[in-house]
Amino acid sequence: MKKDYLAAGLFLLTGLGAAQAQVSLVNPVPQSVQRSTESADLFKAPAEWEVNLSAKLKGSPAETALQSAAPKQKEGAKFSVTVGIRGDRNIRKYAKHIPDRAEGYYLSVSRKGVVVAGNDARGAFYGVQTLLGMMKEGQLEACTVEDFPDVPYRGVVEGFYGTPWSFEDRMSQLDFYGRNKMNVYLYGPKDDPYHSTPRWREPYPEKEAENIKRLVAQANRNGVIFYWAIHPGGDIKWNDTDRRLLLEKFESMYALGVRGFAVFFDDISGEGTRANKQVDLLNYLDNEFVQKKGDVAPLVVCPTEYNKSWASDKPNGYLRTMGRTLNKDVQIMWTGNSVVHSIDKPSMDWVNERIQRKAYIWWNYPVSDYVRNRLLLGPVYGNGLNIADDLAAFVSNPMENAESSKIALYSIADYTWNMEAYDSLASWKRAVKDLVPDAAWAMETFASYSETLGANGHGFDREESRHLRPLVEKLKKQGATTADVALLRRCCNELNLAADVLLAYKGNPALVDEMRPWLQKAKLVADYGNAVCTAADAYALGAGRDGVAPFNALYTQARSLQEQMYEFDLRNNRNPNQPGAAVATGRLLPLLNGLLASTVNIYNKEHGTAYNPVVEYQPYSLESDVPQLAKQPVGGRGAEVVVTPSNEVITWPAGASLTVVMDRPRVLTGMAFDLGTPGISGSFTLEALVGGEWKKIGIFHQNEKTTVINTTGEISGMQATRVRLTNTSGKELKVYFKRFRFTKSEL
Repeated sequence: MKKDYLAAGLFLLTGLGAAQAQVSLVNPVPQSVQRSTESADLFKAPAEWEVNLSAKLKGSPAETALQSAAPKQKEGAKFSVTVGIRGDRNIRKYAKHIPDRAEGYYLSVSRKGVVVAGNDARGAFYGVQTLLGMMKEGQLEACTVEDFPDVPYRGVVEGFYGTPWSFEDRMSQLDFYGRNKMNVYLYGPKDDPYHSTPRWREPYPEKEAENIKRLVAQANRNGVIFYWAIHPGGDIKWNDTDRRLLLEKFESMYALGVRGFAVFFDDISGEGTRANKQVDLLNYLDNEFVQKKGDVAPLVVCPTEYNKSWASDKPNGYLRTMGRTLNKDVQIMWTGNSVVHSIDKPSMDWVNERIQRKAYIWWNYPVSDYVRNRLLLGPVYGNGLNIADDLAAFVSNPMENAESSKIALYSIADYTWNMEAYDSLASWKRAVKDLVPDAAWAMETFASYSETLGANGHGFDREESRHLRPLVEKLKKQGATTADVALLRRCCNELNLAADVLLAYKGNPALVDEMRPWLQKAKLVADYGNAVCTAADAYALGAGRDGVAPFNALYTQARSLQEQMYEFDLRNNRNPNQPGAAVATGRLLPLLNGLLASTVNIYNKEHGTAYNPVVEYQPYSLESDVPQLAKQPVGGRGAEVVVTPSNEVITWPAGASLTVVMDRPRVLTGMAFDLGTPGISGSFTLEALVGGEWKKIGIFHQNEKTTVINTTGEISGMQATRVRLTNTSGKELKVYFKRFRFTKSEL
């Protein structure tokens, strides 16, 4: 049984091979499958079937799923489908086979018919989903399945920063969760003003309320608990008025059909972070609302200290206060050892002991709100396979790209259902085929170059283009050969072909629209690679120059394509933090850049020329002893230099600073930074290094929460090599890091 991430070979343009047994198409992988010993255990799914559904399941997700199936339901049909739950007469003789686990089910498939026996209504629904999953290619397999989930609550939290999902995105997602046996969706878009500050106290307007009502109905059809989350900590007043307004908001959401509620206290500072006040409010909501309603799922809270790196471990610290005093049925969210981190057994033991209950994991993957120039399309791996009994729940925070997120979410559903059997690579391949069944090879190829997160403030990364790992290791020890260049050229050609196929793909227009900038960028990368490989073959490795363009032309083409890629990033995916579209930056582009540099050096040596071998130029770097900012990316776009903002509250130690270092003096023309905290300017000193001397720059408020520099005042005209912002208050501060950028001109 494969449990570890396996290295993938180079993707080849080949067929998919022999068809697998139909139960292998099912996601998540079932706990137990007994296949028929008969030689003819695969058979064509019948066009008609008679459905015998227990009365308890009338109007349930199981009935809805059966009605949506392709076969026609016909009384008296030879093929029967019987569906019931424990205690129902129609499945009584199968009761001993039903797993005694929440959401468990027993499924029996033969040429005569199907029996689905659920331990409860959701179990029956999942049994039907397994049946429908088996039928995706028009066949069924004679077998029996005994199945149940490892983790009680599995799903998604829409909690990313950036552009929220559309209503259509959410409807599609909820249907996807049902098919893949996920049972929780937490609605908490950061940009929904009625979810957060300043308008959380107000009811939704009529149109928005109707949309939520429709989303709740879609969730119910798919066996998903729709959780509505409120984020009041930014301006909550710990008084009876706000307590009453919050309860009234819950009541208004309950009237829309919501039966799951969460309170988020994440990414805030000030009064809203007090553990004893939070606990008092949460216990009130649990006692006076959740428990009294009787039909509401357990209350969920995202605490302010939601990861180990921020948590105080004092006896009366935040987490231990929560664990000791919060009602035991309230579930506490946790992101792991840091904001973005894989979850393992030691980290679960650590937090569970402190909160005195099983943690509700909020896993920050494949969320990309801190690397928004990237799509994260690779396999899901790194989490422990031995932590099922330590979890209350496991939910994923996805990308703002809803369709693209489904690759990771498919595998998260698989992982949380049956950890012991989880195989990340096999699950990823099934996920790709599920999303783009008619172009799986192209999607696998493109996705293999869309995995790494690059440099980021959280230090979290995924391995990209594993098939090139051996070549990278080889080239560390020796130069490239013609065979190596042939491999790189093949990779570029495959990437180009995959991008063209996906750009023309009609099976999922929403997905193609999301990926379009990255697909177009991939074609530029491929063209660049071909130019580099041609130059290397002909002018560095002596593979032959017949019919090959002059070196100057190939060199100019490669440089032109580099400029085109740079210009492309300026014009496309214009998000405010990290514009552009990063593709193949993990291994392919560094290999191509290295190959171009070595080719230029060889040519210069042989011909006495002076072509520039520098292929990557980064004139700006960042230095910081603020732990949360030390790894933030910094880059230049035209006249502007930008440090990527952070989404979390920043703990800025006394005397610590953030410095942007430039490779040579530049003329400063303007500057702005935003620490998102009222009255903070007097606690910081801004300086520029001019002629070897640090010069202080005055700080001016633009408004209550934004600190800016007077762009027409003393900064203008300074010839600086460094810009530094320092906490000179003499004490540790809690601030935001919403913006840090300056404009410059060349000398």
